[in-house]
Amino acid sequence: MKQDLKNVTLKQLRVLAAVVRSGSVTAAANQLNVSPPAVTLQMQLLQDHAGLPLVERSGSLTKATDAGGEILRAIEQIETILANCNAALAAIAGTKQGSVSVGVISTAKYFVPRLLGAFMRSHPGIDLKITIGNREEMLEGLQSYKLDLAVMGRPPVELDVESTAIGDNPHVIIAPVDHELAKTKLIKPSRLAEEIFIVREPGSGTRMLMERFFAEAGISPRIRMQIGSNESIKQAVIAGLGISFISGHTLETALANKSIVVLPVEGLPIIRQWCIVHLRQRHPMPAVTSIRNFFVSECHNYLPDISASVPLLVQTG
Repeated sequence: MKQDLKNVTLKQLRVLAAVVRSGSVTAAANQLNVSPPAVTLQMQLLQDHAGLPLVERSGSLTKATDAGGEILRAIEQIETILANCNAALAAIAGTKQGSVSVGVISTAKYFVPRLLGAFMRSHPGIDLKITIGNREEMLEGLQSYKLDLAVMGRPPVELDVESTAIGDNPHVIIAPVDHELAKTKLIKPSRLAEEIFIVREPGSGTRMLMERFFAEAGISPRIRMQIGSNESIKQAVIAGLGISFISGHTLETALANKSIVVLPVEGLPIIRQWCIVHLRQRHPMPAVTSIRNFFVSECHNYLPDISASVPLLVQTG
């Protein structure tokens, strides 16, 4: 069959990208807010133009064939060109208006809303869309162009991004106030091998940093619970179900209420950086540049101050 892509539509191309990205016609239909038969029809029309099969089943997932992969690479270039054109048009319009979609890793939700509020007061013509989620959701949002910017604790190596540090992110170990180690002056990491830990899900930045800390200390923590929410982790610690490794910026209220304590563990706090990132290949619109620059210059004024409750010990990493 002859290959002729002159008359394909952007809708057909985006349908293919959605099917491969989500792994099925049904999931793609849900993402695109259309019916599965509508997705199937657009896929068939595109395949007729291509003259070759574009997808194939691999277990329970739908994946791109070699031909489909070629078209996906073309789609990526088209989306980049359209985004750059949109940015150029916005530049003509100026920097006082526009729309920006910002992703916020869940651990950063304790300070980013205040920062965004300050930005909106000084830039009332710019509309903000905020998405709070886990690391996987931030990466998917950046890659699919749903997010212009994302605030996270560790720049992704999976994507080609521009990343700028915007502030310190201390990590500590917390315990209930009546824990037997709460009044200890200095705790060796090896002592923590006896404790029960409540941890974040695999793949989260906090979980990976915790695993690195314990690996360097030569111990394996005893994990009782795995929870994908910082709030739920704190409540579990308060209830005496275990102790946890967590970002200090999630603790402002709990420390003020004296419902938890930060344990003085040797080598902690570990200081990492909060970063703001965007895809390198996307030419940022003026509104996006405005909010990025605001975060870089003003973030330190909005980070929670927990210094009075965090023992300043030897930092690692």
